[in-house]
Amino acid sequence: MAYETEDHETQFCFPAINTSCLKGRRSKYEYNIMYVFFSLLSVSTVFLNLLVIISISHFKKLHTPTNMLILSLSVADLLIGLIVMPLEAINLTDMCWYFGDTFCRLFLLILGLLLSASLSNLVLIAIDRYMAVCYPLQYPQKITTTRTLASICLCWFCSSAYNTALAGSRTYFDSRRIDVCYGKCTLVISFAWKVTDMCFSLLFPCTVMITLYLRIFYVARKQIKIINSLAKTGKVINEGSVRRKSESKVTLTLGLIVTVYLLCWIPYFLLSLSENTENVEISSTTTIIVWLLYVNSALNPLIYAFFYPWFKMSVKHILTLKIFQPASSLVDVFTDYHS
Repeated sequence: MAYETEDHETQFCFPAINTSCLKGRRSKYEYNIMYVFFSLLSVSTVFLNLLVIISISHFKKLHTPTNMLILSLSVADLLIGLIVMPLEAINLTDMCWYFGDTFCRLFLLILGLLLSASLSNLVLIAIDRYMAVCYPLQYPQKITTTRTLASICLCWFCSSAYNTALAGSRTYFDSRRIDVCYGKCTLVISFAWKVTDMCFSLLFPCTVMITLYLRIFYVARKQIKIINSLAKTGKVINEGSVRRKSESKVTLTLGLIVTVYLLCWIPYFLLSLSENTENVEISSTTTIIVWLLYVNSALNPLIYAFFYPWFKMSVKHILTLKIFQPASSLVDVFTDYHS
């Protein structure tokens, strides 16, 4: 990767090509700062999500429907850190797309797939939490690991189909436009597609999640009040009550993840509805808004680390290489944490 020198010479992304885009100007200092920041963000995103994936995959006690959804979300976040962030960082720091039109289409397809899959997983998490808190007696029968895995596969398939259809539209990436030079990877979507995408990728899933979580928090608050009142009066609290209180804590954590996700997504969709989105790639505000989507992929594991004791314990086993010991997958990270 080469940075732009501080002289006044006009440089092109591809000097040997007549239709090449002009290369933007950055100082060496600005370039180095951006390179270090994006590199650290990409590496930390991959590393943190890899810890989540290894934890849930390795320890059998973590093979629950809820954790399967967290695993799927972490896979999408890891791929964003592994594929999307490095390519976007090169494109942003050098202000040139070096990988050709075909790979640009593929990159935009992968980006759309991963973002859609993340959102779909969050909707599934909301449904899972709704059943666990509002219908605790029916939850074990209706929400099984097998059904959850089938739902995850369906969500990834639907996300792939939707983004393939979007990529196949002429408005998605039109290299025939006379104002598109060689060396840019520009997402061009008609206003009709923007509205359609906003309905499928924001309004509908957000409405579902917000509605479910409002109901969840209302029921969870009532349950916790009942449990606390029983504890104060000295009455015996049965195992089901303790489990419901634990489910409420899990729900609060996952609700925080959904809230952070929406805060990162909403500015992007508001920006996408503006009339001048075809030229916004040079805007620093737009850059920040777009990268908010990617930063979200690094935030989820940090939320797990703060709120999930089992994640702290599993990470300890991973970093100390205890997972390579015989029968390490049978370790109860819940009991081990409290012991």
